[in-house]
Amino acid sequence: MPLDWAMTQMNLGNALATLGERESGRARLEEAVVAYRAALGELTRRRVPLQWATTQNNLGVALQTLGARESGTACLEEAVAAYRAALEERTCDRVPLDYAMTQMNLGNALATLGERESGTGRLEEAAAAWNACLTVAASAWPPEWIQDLRSRIDKALAEIGRRSAI
Repeated sequence: MPLDWAMTQMNLGNALATLGERESGRARLEEAVVAYRAALGELTRRRVPLQWATTQNNLGVALQTLGARESGTACLEEAVAAYRAALEERTCDRVPLDYAMTQMNLGNALATLGERESGTGRLEEAAAAWNACLTVAASAWPPEWIQDLRSRIDKALAEIGRRSAI
């Protein structure tokens, strides 16, 4: 029953992350990260690749939320790594909507990192992730989500242009 235990840990992580997003503190989000990492001990890529990828994505969301609440970049860097790991299995061909959502999350984390740095590399990576998301999402997501995504891309490109002109 190790997989059942791991799924329970993932569900616990989801509940804690939801509570943590609604609260201003860090404790529930940190507990969610612990639960997701515990789940990944059993939900391995080799055993259950899509569940592993979902857990990586959820871990990324919790880390990204933590990262947004701190001035450093460690949690955001870990979130980016988790999203990139998830994309190893959440491919466009295999699970296009999951791929799109993970690319969106990756772009968001990279953009936050890019806002905290003076260079343009992270913003360029964010725009690329959002464009990858758009290739799938344009025909599947509600129009207001697509407009928001395009606005994010435009904002990132404008900031890249501004920084490059300096």
